[in-house]
Amino acid sequence: MTTLEIKNLHVSVETEDEPKEILRGVDLTINSHETHAIMGPNGSGKSTLAYAVAGHPKYTVTEGQILLDGEDVLGMGVDERASAGLFLAMQYPVEVPGVTVSNFLRTAKTAVDGEAPKLRHWVKDVKVAMDALRMDSSFAERNVNEGFSGGEKKRHEILQMELLQPKIAILDETDSGLDIDALKVVSEGVNRVKENTGLGVMLITHYTRILRYIQPDHVHVFVGGRVAESGGRELADRLEAEGYDRYLTAAV
Repeated sequence: MTTLEIKNLHVSVETEDEPKEILRGVDLTINSHETHAIMGPNGSGKSTLAYAVAGHPKYTVTEGQILLDGEDVLGMGVDERASAGLFLAMQYPVEVPGVTVSNFLRTAKTAVDGEAPKLRHWVKDVKVAMDALRMDSSFAERNVNEGFSGGEKKRHEILQMELLQPKIAILDETDSGLDIDALKVVSEGVNRVKENTGLGVMLITHYTRILRYIQPDHVHVFVGGRVAESGGRELADRLEAEGYDRYLTAAV
């Protein structure tokens, strides 16, 4: 059992004038085998939460704790967090010209595990994962995210997750830019990894459509840098019907 604990987390970001506080006391606990959907309007701090947990240098934790199985994540570098079992699927994956997908994946696996995977087994694992995500084998020889469609970028993020086998995955608006077919394939990939490894998932999204395919155990409404309400799947259904207006009004 793996547990990610976020306690009273306050996070600021540098602006041209002065630091601006984005997260204002976030409390959240995610265990293995659980999917937590984080929903909220634009500018509520959802992506800030994702990047703060992952260790993006732009974001400064001014108060609170992030613990992975009781160990202080804030004392770790980005690479150490990945090796400890944290994974971030980015909303806008960056292009890496000159680096092929195959080389990138094997280098990442080696860095996370501390040793290179056996080549024969690795080639098989990559092929199986790519087939499951309906990715052509030629994809492996393309440069990372260079010229990729939105769907290809998101499939590549899930391919990484499937091969690296993290303990906790943070999926930052993985559904954005996906058509219905790609959404189903990506969702199947997340569900497959969760079932096979016991993955804990923090799923950040604006919309409920991905929750039709990835069933959340918990839903959290994020407004003004805080968790405004938590509940089950029924909370997501209510948000789809009513929107966020009542939370925004209460936050004013």
